[in-house]
Amino acid sequence: MKRFENKATLITGGAGGIGKETAKRFINEGAQVMLVDLKEDDLKKAQEEFDNDNLHYIAADVSKTDEVKNYARKAEDLFGKVDVFFNNAGIEGQVKPITDYPVEEFDKVMAVNVRGVWLGMKYIIPLMNDGGSIIITSSVGGFRGTANVSAYVASKHALNGMTRSVALELAEKNIRVNAINPSPVDNRMMRSLEKGFSPDDAENAKSQFEQMIPLGRYATNDDIANLALFLASDDSSFITGAIHAIDGGMTAK
Repeated sequence: MKRFENKATLITGGAGGIGKETAKRFINEGAQVMLVDLKEDDLKKAQEEFDNDNLHYIAADVSKTDEVKNYARKAEDLFGKVDVFFNNAGIEGQVKPITDYPVEEFDKVMAVNVRGVWLGMKYIIPLMNDGGSIIITSSVGGFRGTANVSAYVASKHALNGMTRSVALELAEKNIRVNAINPSPVDNRMMRSLEKGFSPDDAENAKSQFEQMIPLGRYATNDDIANLALFLASDDSSFITGAIHAIDGGMTAK
């Protein structure tokens, strides 16, 4: 029997690189999956790529209460109960010193990265089976400071605290809550950040980031998916409230 046979899995940020790769892995392991993302066109493309009846989707802004309630309702209609919630949606924001950082951009980053994760749990937890798993995508930015991305770093520090707090709340239901904290991942978000840090030479920015990672490379979407599936599975049944660096040794230095 496959590890996630007949398990209901919900993934926010589902049309992005990490979201799609993780969804693919869950489906291959027998899960029913619902993707949530902002743009319906991106979700339709993902559905066409998968061409699998076990994949469902709904467009939603994770920072808006009514839209989160709506995706929770759809999950309930589709599955009845949710077993795995990969609370993955997030944005990087701009790369600017705090004195130049637009207030509205700070608000947007915090709305998606913090409020969106909090709202997701608020409305999905009541649908979760006892013994379920919540995985939150944080970042190595939640362990340390990085100049010129104060909003992003603040949001990821917040997620680490949220992970620990909600894990304590849900322990009596045996619902586990863990955070994944990746180093730079080789996907769209890092292309944006590389350009933000070095507008005239994004490849140089990438090289500098790689030099900060002892294993000498970015993480892949597949690396993150591997950890997400482990934390969703019974193989991690005694792990909760934990903050998992997946960073090629970056934070060991």
